[in-house]
Amino acid sequence: MREVISIHVGQGGIQVGNACWELFCLEHGIQPDGQMPSDKTIGGGDDAFNTFFSETGAGKHVPRCVFLDLEPTVIDEVRTGTYRQLFHPEQLISGKEDAANNFARG
Repeated sequence: MREVISIHVGQGGIQVGNACWELFCLEHGIQPDGQMPSDKTIGGGDDAFNTFFSETGAGKHVPRCVFLDLEPTVIDEVRTGTYRQLFHPEQLISGKEDAANNFARG
């Protein structure tokens, strides 16, 4: 089986990544908390979502991704958004302050 790991960096990457994971969940019938409804799991036979999601022992589907930014504001939007329960906290990495367009600081 193939597995895809997505890395979303910076404000734009995080915002696009958040929208993509929302779409992946809608396409594969995964709820915002990572659970799959019981009517989808029984006899569904389509496990293509395992390419993008890993399943925990509790049956929760967690995206194979990392969100990374120096400034915490955008990642905080993911932490408090509709899909906040979908992501593991270790996948959301942020610094304390941004580089303020000074590329030597980043």
